[in-house]
Amino acid sequence: MRLLLVEDDEMIAEPVLDSMRREGYAIDWAQDGRAAELSLGNGVYDLVLLDLGLPRKDGIEVLNAYRSQGGEASVIILTARDAVDDRIRGLDAGADDYLVKPFDLNELAARVRALSRRRTGQKQPVYTHGELTLDPAAHEVTKSGVPVPLVPREFTLLQVLIEAPARVFTKAELEDKLYGWGEEVGSNTIEVHVHSLRRKIGAEQIVTVRGVGYRLKRCE
Repeated sequence: MRLLLVEDDEMIAEPVLDSMRREGYAIDWAQDGRAAELSLGNGVYDLVLLDLGLPRKDGIEVLNAYRSQGGEASVIILTARDAVDDRIRGLDAGADDYLVKPFDLNELAARVRALSRRRTGQKQPVYTHGELTLDPAAHEVTKSGVPVPLVPREFTLLQVLIEAPARVFTKAELEDKLYGWGEEVGSNTIEVHVHSLRRKIGAEQIVTVRGVGYRLKRCE
């Protein structure tokens, strides 16, 4: 899941960004309606956290335009506008859920997970590769039927690899999948994640293609 937060208030945005990153999501931040439209035009997002009272273009206008252009990402509206009419306008414009500020970050995370399960349940299968099985909807990994506990970014890394097991992913591609704009990524961060994941699923499961990147081992 790659998320886009559209919020002009830094005091609200920073805790949301930190919370979503702790949950293991790559999340980008747009601070006004025009920037949101440019970001959404890339078509890379699975879920959008959208404020309504934005500079340069109102959130409802952004949402209307996005849906009219075929945008399919789930949308949670985050706003101080708590009038019923405003909620109805947001939902009619194509929002999937609604939270009124101030909101609890744990509740926001739960709603993001719920929409993620809904999306993955509709669009993604359970992935099996050799001894490994990854279930995106249940957020579970097993090896030979035994559960493997992974932290969120390890899970995301394995999901990226298992979705295209024959493909070699470069370090830059993996960084883009695991991290959002502006997040500080150390030079050996991906290597650390790969090392940690190998300890849990078996070192032989992830192959290093020297000078290129990483892929899953080939099944016999």
